[in-house]
Amino acid sequence: MLRLSVLDQSPIRSGGTAADAVAETLELAQACDRWGYHRYWLAEHHASRGLAGSTPEVLIAHVAAHTSHIRVGSGGVMLSHYSALKVAENFRMLETLHTGRIDLGIGRAPGSDPRTARALAHGPGALGIEHFPSQISDLLGFLKGDLPQGHPFRGIRAMPDGPTMPELWLLGSSGEGAAIAAHFGTAFSFAHFISDEGGAAATRDYAERFRPGVLDTPRASVAVFALAADTEAEAKRLAKSRDLWIVRLYTGRPGAFPSVEEAESYPYTEQETAIVQHARRRTIAGSPEQVRDRLLSLAQEYGAEELKVVTITHDFKARLRSYQLLAQAFSLTDRFSGRAVPE
Repeated sequence: MLRLSVLDQSPIRSGGTAADAVAETLELAQACDRWGYHRYWLAEHHASRGLAGSTPEVLIAHVAAHTSHIRVGSGGVMLSHYSALKVAENFRMLETLHTGRIDLGIGRAPGSDPRTARALAHGPGALGIEHFPSQISDLLGFLKGDLPQGHPFRGIRAMPDGPTMPELWLLGSSGEGAAIAAHFGTAFSFAHFISDEGGAAATRDYAERFRPGVLDTPRASVAVFALAADTEAEAKRLAKSRDLWIVRLYTGRPGAFPSVEEAESYPYTEQETAIVQHARRRTIAGSPEQVRDRLLSLAQEYGAEELKVVTITHDFKARLRSYQLLAQAFSLTDRFSGRAVPE
């Protein structure tokens, strides 16, 4: 059975604040918990004027404490910035507080500009990206309490200890991330909303090369930008905000998420129009039925058992409505009423 989940980047709307973005994250998480979504992931970005989620582990604690059933996790923690032991202890604490509901998604992208990345890893002990696989090995050892013989940190335990551990996922947008996930036997999530090139091949290669480790069998998901509205025309109108936001991001002018009106009045250059057309290949926007059918096709293409939906609109009510429409289109059940998600 295909699972439907959420990836939330905590977007900051033009005219809004970072505090508004965090409040909207919680409201959306509570709604998705009610509507039957499987998991809710919080992203990590730094020094961004458009995305407020800089510390997913803090937001996870807040969201998990104010929801009841939905799994909550990171999408993801950028491990290259941090000590593997500290990440293990953060998520062991979260697992202790919310046993059986915590996911630890790990990524290796900087999630920031190079200068901010240096500030995050400040100090002589900072590791380059080439150490990422060994960091994953250490993280797993700390989480499970079984660092190998001869390891300099063998015997150190990530606390608080306990019989369960967070569900571990590796995130990626290339074949390299898929290969690392297959090597360690973890679940793998491909970031289609970042890059649609080679994603299906990488995910299927992950399944073929998978060797038992954290999991006995492979588990794959795909994170995709999708926007549903009551009509196709309205969905495509709302998606114009993303067009302009991506253009500004790709041309070195990142900022808050613009309104539809800003996007419609913006004088796109020929180069910027090309950027929009390329980015729209990664955007699914339409009526609920259209979006559902395209998502099902994408999941089949990837061989994925789960979709993690990223939806951003300038109007928060439209964003809520999109997730509600998708819950209805996929016949999710309202956990509080036991019935199909209401209109």
